[in-house]
Amino acid sequence: MIQSPIFDQFVNHSPLSVMSRATIERVFSTSSLDALFDRVADAGYTRELLFSTVVDLMSRVVFRKAPHVQSAYQQRAEQIPVTLKSVYEKLQNIEPVVSAELVRHVTGRCYDVIAEMGGTRTPLLAGRRVRILDGNHLAATQKRLQVTRGHTAGPLPGQALAILDPQAMVIADLIPCEDAHTQERALLGQVLAKVDIGEVWVGDRNFCTLEFLCELEQKEAFFVIRRHGNTTIEAEPGVDWGAEVETETGWVRERRVWLCVGGRRVLEVRCVRVRLRRPTEDGDVAIEVLTNLPVEEADAAAIANLYRNRWTIEGAFHELTMSLRCEVETLGYPKAALFGVAVAVSAYNVLSVLKAALRVAHGEETVANEVSSYYLVLELSAVYAGMMIARPAPLWSGFGSMPVAEFAGHLGRWATQVNMERIRKSPRKPTKNPTPRIQDPGPHVATARLLNDAKKNKKSAKK
Repeated sequence: MIQSPIFDQFVNHSPLSVMSRATIERVFSTSSLDALFDRVADAGYTRELLFSTVVDLMSRVVFRKAPHVQSAYQQRAEQIPVTLKSVYEKLQNIEPVVSAELVRHVTGRCYDVIAEMGGTRTPLLAGRRVRILDGNHLAATQKRLQVTRGHTAGPLPGQALAILDPQAMVIADLIPCEDAHTQERALLGQVLAKVDIGEVWVGDRNFCTLEFLCELEQKEAFFVIRRHGNTTIEAEPGVDWGAEVETETGWVRERRVWLCVGGRRVLEVRCVRVRLRRPTEDGDVAIEVLTNLPVEEADAAAIANLYRNRWTIEGAFHELTMSLRCEVETLGYPKAALFGVAVAVSAYNVLSVLKAALRVAHGEETVANEVSSYYLVLELSAVYAGMMIARPAPLWSGFGSMPVAEFAGHLGRWATQVNMERIRKSPRKPTKNPTPRIQDPGPHVATARLLNDAKKNKKSAKK
C-alpha cells in the first residue's frame, strides 16, 4: 500500500507532509465521520452531501490550503454532487452537539496513536491526570448576514470552553455556545459532566465559583483555580501564612482557609499566595490560588507551578488562530463558525500527534522549545497539493484501518527523517533600547516623507 518510488520521494523530501496526510486519513476516516453524524445529529440529515465532505472542505480552510470555504469548494467541485449554496446551508445548520462530538471522536483516535508511540509529555503532577480549562470568544465576522448590516458593533458568532490535556497536548473536549454574550460560568454545568475521580482541574479566576469548587470536591476531583475577588475566604483565628518560598516566578506561601457564603463556612481549602516578580497584565503584584490537593502531593511551590502551566492552553489558542485558521471571518452563522472551530481543534490535535512522534524521535525539550507550529503548517501546505496529485486520496485509505501499532511504527520512522531546521522557531530577541514613542498629529503618516526627513536629518548631522 505504501511502497512506491513516488511515495518514497515524498517521505524523503517532506516526511511531515506524509505524516500529516496519513494521520488525517486515520482520524478523519470518512465512514466513521458519516456514522458519527447519523448517530449524533438531531435535526440534521444526509441526502447527497455527506458530513465527511463538509469536514474535508473545512479542514482545507483550517490548514490554510484554501482561504475560505468557497475556494475549498472550487478545489473539489468535480467530486461534490451539490451546489456551493447547499454547502453553506449545511454548514449553518450543523448543531453544536455534532461539533463537540467531532472533537471527542478525533481526540480519541489521536490518544490511541500518541499512547502507542509513548509520545506523551512529562506529567505536571505525578500520578494525577491534569485538565486545563479556559474559554475562547470567536472574533467578529464580516457583516454578511442581513441582520448584522447597519450595526456599528462587530457581530460575534459564539464562544467555546476548551479542555486541554497537557500531557498529550491535545484539546480533549470542546463545549461550544452560540451566544457570545453568555457568561462562561453558565457553561460550568457541562464541564462538571466531564469530570472524573482523581483529576486535577486548573483554571483562571473566572471559573472560581463556590458551586463549581464544591461540585469538584463532591466528585472527588481536585482543583487549582485562581481566587476571584468576589470569593469570600476566612482563616481560623491565629492561623497565619506559612514560610515564604522562592520560585521561578516569585515567592509563595500558603495557609488553610474556609470558603464562605453569607457568613457561613462551606469548604476548607488551601490558599496559596504568589508574590510575583512581574505584575500581571492587569497590574496585580500578587495572586491567590485555591486548591484542595493534599499538601503531601503538591506543596505551595508545586501548586504555583501547576497554575503557571495554565498558559499552555493560551498557547494552544494562539496556534489555533495564527498557525491554523480557527476563526473564518466569512462564516457569520454561529453554528457554521463553531463547526469551523471544532475542525480547527481537531486539526490542532493532528499536529499534536506529529509533535508526539517528533518528541519520541528528537526529544521532549527539543520539540517544546524549538519546533514552530507555524513552520510545521507551512511545510504541510507547501507540499500537500502536489502530493495529493501524485498520490490521490484513495491510495491513503489504508491508513484509516491500519492497526494502531503498525501506524505508530510508520510515524516513528518517518519522524526520524524530519529536517528539524525547517521547522525551527525564530524567536525575536528582546529590544535592548526601545524606540521612544512619537505622538503623530493624525492617524496616518507617509513612509516616503519619513524616509526623506531621515535623509535630511542625516545630511544635517554631517555638516
